[in-house]
Amino acid sequence: MRARRVRAALQGWGGVGAMAVVLALTAVFALVLPLSQSREDGSTGTGGQGVARGMQTKAEECTNPQDQSLAPSGDQNGETIQKIRERGKLLVGVDQNSYRWGYRDPNSDLKTSELEGFDIDLAHAIAGEILGDREAIVFRAIPTNERIPAIQDGRVDMVVRTMTINCDRLEQVAFSSPYFQTGQQVLAPRTSDIKGYDASLANKEICTAKGSTALAALEVDKKAGKLVASADIKTTVPNQLDCLVRLQLGEVDAVVTDGALAASQAAQDPTVELKGEPFTTEFYGVAMKLGADDLVRRVNQVLVDYRKDGWQQSYDKWLKPTIKKSAVPPPVKYK
Repeated sequence: MRARRVRAALQGWGGVGAMAVVLALTAVFALVLPLSQSREDGSTGTGGQGVARGMQTKAEECTNPQDQSLAPSGDQNGETIQKIRERGKLLVGVDQNSYRWGYRDPNSDLKTSELEGFDIDLAHAIAGEILGDREAIVFRAIPTNERIPAIQDGRVDMVVRTMTINCDRLEQVAFSSPYFQTGQQVLAPRTSDIKGYDASLANKEICTAKGSTALAALEVDKKAGKLVASADIKTTVPNQLDCLVRLQLGEVDAVVTDGALAASQAAQDPTVELKGEPFTTEFYGVAMKLGADDLVRRVNQVLVDYRKDGWQQSYDKWLKPTIKKSAVPPPVKYK
């Protein structure tokens, strides 16, 4: 592999210097926003590297995972919801480093800066409907590879964190109906000779987040011969944003992640761009504990109303400036 050199003259909000400030902010806010700890081996604690194998073995028995959620209900009397109402706060696992999805504006005052973004808007809407107060919420920053364990361990009631609904995860957590459609895409420097998810990835080092659908897709495609054999996919990180930092530092050649997230990262750093078209179709859902049927149905009812009043305003505010396209909520079916 060729020798690495630090990329110079990074511009924009996403430059290394500014990114260091954001990471420092993360450490500061950890005092008030609890961070869950990732496991030393990077596994989710629920199968670890079995994600790719799970995708393969379940491929024939699970189709259209985004259509497997329960029908909506406005009932507030279920056991899970009653516990949340007695507590008076909704515990939500989120990201605090994904620009336009769940992040803190580095230009705002440190003491007053609040989480904001598309996922954060949805979390507030859910709290408002269940507890009657949009602010009756406790956000807990969860690394990518700790989303499922955080739900299973009861650290959070739900995760609203650009989390793709797939067959393997349906064995571990329950999902709401989909609230956003996206697909895996390649992010690389503008000056790179990478063209997309194709032969131009030969001999390139690719970064993904542990426990992500991006990593699972790459592992499956490499075994199936759909990804060029010489592509190096060994570089993984606990949080997806860490891949952007490694890309900026010249430590990897490309990042593979959801196209919607990649667009936000490209907006942070104008020296990188999306390469090619998405090579998968995926849907984000709100993840909750298996068996919490009352909460799943209630969240689905919130989403029914949110798609009519709230979704479009949030999309236009947060995501349209980076994705550069109009969008509508994804179609919904229930099992």
